[in-house]
Amino acid sequence: MKTVVLVDDEKRMLDLIELYLSPHGYTCMKKNSGHEALLFLRENQADLVILDVMMPEMDGWETCEKIRAFSDVPIIMLTARDAAEEMVKGLKKGADDYVTKPFNEEVLLARIEAVTRRVHNHPAGYVKFNGITLNESAYEAHYQFKAIPLTPKEFSMLGLLLKYPNKVYSRDHLLSTIWGFKTDTEDRTIDSHIRNIREKLRHVDFPVDQHLKTVWGIGYKWSSV
Repeated sequence: MKTVVLVDDEKRMLDLIELYLSPHGYTCMKKNSGHEALLFLRENQADLVILDVMMPEMDGWETCEKIRAFSDVPIIMLTARDAAEEMVKGLKKGADDYVTKPFNEEVLLARIEAVTRRVHNHPAGYVKFNGITLNESAYEAHYQFKAIPLTPKEFSMLGLLLKYPNKVYSRDHLLSTIWGFKTDTEDRTIDSHIRNIREKLRHVDFPVDQHLKTVWGIGYKWSSV
Protein backbone atom coordinates (compact mmCIF):
# COMPACT_ATOMS: atom_id res chain seq x y z
CA MET A 1 0.00 0.00 0.00
CA LYS A 2 1.28 3.45 -0.92
CA THR A 3 0.54 6.38 1.36
CA VAL A 4 -0.83 9.50 -0.34
CA VAL A 5 -1.33 12.75 1.58
CA LEU A 6 -4.34 14.63 0.20
CA VAL A 7 -4.37 18.35 1.02
CA ASP A 8 -7.50 20.38 0.27
CA ASP A 9 -9.75 22.63 2.34
CA GLU A 10 -12.85 21.09 0.72
CA LYS A 11 -13.94 17.85 2.38
CA ARG A 12 -15.94 16.87 -0.70
CA MET A 13 -12.81 16.93 -2.85
CA LEU A 14 -10.80 14.95 -0.30
CA ASP A 15 -13.50 12.28 -0.17
CA LEU A 16 -13.76 12.16 -3.97
CA ILE A 17 -10.02 11.65 -4.51
CA GLU A 18 -9.94 8.99 -1.79
CA LEU A 19 -12.84 7.24 -3.54
CA TYR A 20 -10.79 7.18 -6.75
CA LEU A 21 -7.50 6.07 -5.22
CA SER A 22 -8.41 3.57 -2.49
CA PRO A 23 -9.43 0.74 -4.87
CA HIS A 24 -5.99 1.00 -6.52
CA GLY A 25 -3.96 0.27 -3.40
CA TYR A 26 -3.46 3.79 -2.03
CA THR A 27 -3.91 4.70 1.62
CA CYS A 28 -5.14 8.29 1.75
CA MET A 29 -4.27 10.64 4.62
CA LYS A 30 -6.70 13.56 4.30
CA LYS A 31 -5.53 16.99 5.50
CA ASN A 32 -7.64 20.14 5.45
CA SER A 33 -4.78 22.65 5.37
CA GLY A 34 -1.14 23.15 4.54
CA HIS A 35 -0.35 23.35 8.25
CA GLU A 36 -1.89 19.91 8.89
CA ALA A 37 0.03 18.44 5.96
CA LEU A 38 3.35 19.84 7.17
CA LEU A 39 2.83 18.48 10.67
CA PHE A 40 2.06 15.03 9.27
CA LEU A 41 4.96 14.96 6.80
CA ARG A 42 7.51 16.03 9.42
CA GLU A 43 6.66 12.97 11.48
CA ASN A 44 5.61 10.37 8.89
CA GLN A 45 6.69 8.86 5.61
CA ALA A 46 4.54 9.32 2.50
CA ASP A 47 4.86 8.20 -1.10
CA LEU A 48 3.06 11.17 -2.66
CA VAL A 49 1.35 14.48 -1.87
CA ILE A 50 -1.64 15.73 -3.87
CA LEU A 51 -1.84 19.40 -3.03
CA ASP A 52 -4.60 21.92 -3.77
CA VAL A 53 -3.47 25.47 -4.57
CA MET A 54 -6.34 27.67 -3.42
CA MET A 55 -6.51 27.24 0.35
CA PRO A 56 -6.99 29.83 3.11
CA GLU A 57 -4.16 30.87 5.47
CA MET A 58 -1.45 28.92 3.64
CA ASP A 59 -1.92 28.31 -0.08
CA GLY A 60 -0.51 25.43 -2.10
CA TRP A 61 2.48 27.42 -3.36
CA GLU A 62 3.70 28.18 0.17
CA THR A 63 2.89 24.66 1.38
CA CYS A 64 4.89 23.18 -1.50
CA GLU A 65 7.90 25.36 -0.68
CA LYS A 66 7.77 24.41 2.99
CA ILE A 67 7.54 20.70 2.17
CA ARG A 68 10.53 21.00 -0.14
CA ALA A 69 12.55 22.54 2.70
CA PHE A 70 12.74 19.13 4.40
CA SER A 71 11.41 16.44 2.04
CA ASP A 72 11.76 15.20 -1.53
CA VAL A 73 8.37 13.44 -1.49
CA PRO A 74 6.69 13.65 -4.93
CA ILE A 75 4.10 16.45 -5.14
CA ILE A 76 1.25 16.83 -7.62
CA MET A 77 -0.51 20.20 -7.61
CA LEU A 78 -4.26 19.86 -8.14
CA THR A 79 -6.19 23.02 -8.95
CA ALA A 80 -8.81 24.68 -11.11
CA ARG A 81 -6.30 27.29 -12.23
CA ASP A 82 -5.03 26.15 -15.62
CA ALA A 83 -3.07 29.16 -16.92
CA ALA A 84 0.39 28.23 -18.21
CA GLU A 85 2.09 30.67 -15.83
CA GLU A 86 0.36 28.99 -12.90
CA MET A 87 1.69 25.59 -13.96
CA VAL A 88 5.19 26.99 -14.37
CA LYS A 89 4.97 28.59 -10.93
CA GLY A 90 4.00 25.27 -9.36
CA LEU A 91 6.88 23.44 -10.99
CA LYS A 92 9.35 26.12 -9.91
CA LYS A 93 8.09 25.85 -6.33
CA GLY A 94 9.10 22.18 -6.37
CA ALA A 95 6.03 20.33 -7.63
CA ASP A 96 6.60 17.26 -9.81
CA ASP A 97 3.40 17.58 -11.83
CA TYR A 98 0.27 19.69 -12.18
CA VAL A 99 -3.29 18.41 -12.73
CA THR A 100 -6.24 20.74 -13.33
CA LYS A 101 -9.80 20.42 -12.04
CA PRO A 102 -12.13 18.98 -13.13
CA PHE A 103 -9.98 15.93 -13.73
CA ASN A 104 -10.51 12.52 -15.23
CA GLU A 105 -10.00 9.65 -12.78
CA GLU A 106 -7.87 7.62 -15.18
CA VAL A 107 -5.72 10.63 -16.07
CA LEU A 108 -5.09 11.37 -12.38
CA LEU A 109 -4.11 7.74 -11.72
CA ALA A 110 -1.79 7.73 -14.73
CA ARG A 111 -0.12 10.95 -13.57
CA ILE A 112 0.35 9.50 -10.08
CA GLU A 113 1.92 6.32 -11.46
CA ALA A 114 4.21 8.30 -13.75
CA VAL A 115 5.40 10.65 -11.00
CA THR A 116 6.05 7.93 -8.44
CA ARG A 117 7.84 5.80 -11.02
CA ARG A 118 9.99 8.71 -12.18
CA VAL A 119 10.86 9.92 -8.70
CA HIS A 120 11.50 6.58 -7.03
CA ASN A 121 13.45 4.95 -9.86
CA HIS A 122 16.63 6.89 -9.11
CA PRO A 123 19.79 6.01 -11.04
CA ALA A 124 21.79 3.19 -9.51
CA GLY A 125 24.18 4.34 -6.84
CA TYR A 126 21.93 6.97 -5.26
CA VAL A 127 20.36 6.78 -1.81
CA LYS A 128 17.76 9.37 -0.81
CA PHE A 129 15.82 10.22 2.33
CA ASN A 130 13.89 13.42 3.10
CA GLY A 131 16.28 15.72 1.30
CA ILE A 132 19.47 13.72 1.96
CA THR A 133 21.15 12.39 -1.20
CA LEU A 134 24.11 10.03 -1.20
CA ASN A 135 25.94 9.55 -4.51
CA GLU A 136 27.67 6.23 -3.89
CA SER A 137 29.79 6.34 -7.03
CA ALA A 138 31.27 9.74 -6.13
CA TYR A 139 31.17 9.39 -2.33
CA GLU A 140 29.31 12.69 -2.16
CA ALA A 141 26.57 13.52 0.33
CA HIS A 142 24.17 16.46 0.33
CA TYR A 143 21.21 17.66 2.32
CA GLN A 144 19.13 19.76 -0.03
CA PHE A 145 21.90 21.92 -1.57
CA LYS A 146 24.37 21.69 1.32
CA ALA A 147 27.36 19.36 1.11
CA ILE A 148 27.90 16.96 4.02
CA PRO A 149 31.67 16.33 4.46
CA LEU A 150 31.60 12.65 5.47
CA THR A 151 34.63 10.41 5.68
CA PRO A 152 34.42 7.16 3.65
CA LYS A 153 33.50 5.12 6.74
CA GLU A 154 30.89 7.65 7.84
CA PHE A 155 29.49 7.65 4.32
CA SER A 156 29.24 3.85 4.25
CA MET A 157 27.64 3.72 7.68
CA LEU A 158 25.03 6.37 6.86
CA GLY A 159 24.29 4.66 3.55
CA LEU A 160 23.69 1.32 5.28
CA LEU A 161 21.34 2.88 7.82
CA LEU A 162 19.38 4.78 5.16
CA LYS A 163 18.96 1.71 2.94
CA TYR A 164 17.43 -0.33 5.76
CA PRO A 165 15.39 2.08 7.91
CA ASN A 166 14.02 0.85 11.24
CA LYS A 167 16.46 -2.09 11.31
CA VAL A 168 18.52 -2.22 14.51
CA TYR A 169 22.26 -2.70 13.93
CA SER A 170 24.46 -3.94 16.72
CA ARG A 171 27.93 -2.43 17.04
CA ASP A 172 29.42 -5.80 16.07
CA HIS A 173 27.28 -5.91 12.94
CA LEU A 174 28.36 -2.41 11.93
CA LEU A 175 31.99 -3.27 12.57
CA SER A 176 31.88 -6.43 10.47
CA THR A 177 29.91 -4.76 7.66
CA ILE A 178 31.80 -1.47 7.41
CA TRP A 179 35.32 -2.51 8.49
CA GLY A 180 35.25 -6.20 7.53
CA PHE A 181 35.24 -9.34 9.64
CA LYS A 182 38.94 -9.30 10.35
CA THR A 183 39.24 -6.02 12.18
CA ASP A 184 40.84 -4.91 15.39
CA THR A 185 38.57 -1.85 15.59
CA GLU A 186 36.82 -1.43 18.92
CA ASP A 187 33.15 -0.84 19.60
CA ARG A 188 33.74 2.73 20.72
CA THR A 189 34.89 3.56 17.17
CA ILE A 190 31.28 2.99 16.06
CA ASP A 191 30.06 5.41 18.72
CA SER A 192 32.60 7.98 17.57
CA HIS A 193 31.51 7.68 13.94
CA ILE A 194 27.83 7.93 14.86
CA ARG A 195 28.58 11.05 16.90
CA ASN A 196 30.41 12.58 13.93
CA ILE A 197 27.54 11.76 11.56
CA ARG A 198 25.06 13.39 13.92
CA GLU A 199 27.17 16.54 14.25
CA LYS A 200 27.65 16.85 10.49
CA LEU A 201 23.95 16.39 9.78
CA ARG A 202 23.05 18.95 12.43
CA HIS A 203 25.50 21.37 10.82
CA VAL A 204 23.47 21.30 7.57
CA ASP A 205 20.22 21.66 9.56
CA PHE A 206 18.94 18.13 9.03
CA PRO A 207 16.75 16.97 11.99
CA VAL A 208 19.03 14.02 12.71
CA ASP A 209 17.78 13.44 16.27
CA GLN A 210 14.38 12.48 14.85
CA HIS A 211 15.91 9.67 12.81
CA LEU A 212 19.31 8.42 13.99
CA LYS A 213 18.42 6.61 17.20
CA THR A 214 20.51 4.88 19.85
CA VAL A 215 19.11 1.49 20.88
CA TRP A 216 20.59 1.24 24.35
CA GLY A 217 22.61 -1.87 25.02
CA ILE A 218 22.48 -2.94 21.36
CA GLY A 219 23.46 -0.33 18.79
CA TYR A 220 21.74 2.06 16.39
CA LYS A 221 18.94 2.38 13.88
CA TRP A 222 17.62 4.91 11.39
CA SER A 223 13.97 5.63 12.13
CA SER A 224 11.83 6.52 9.10
CA VAL A 225 9.07 8.04 11.24
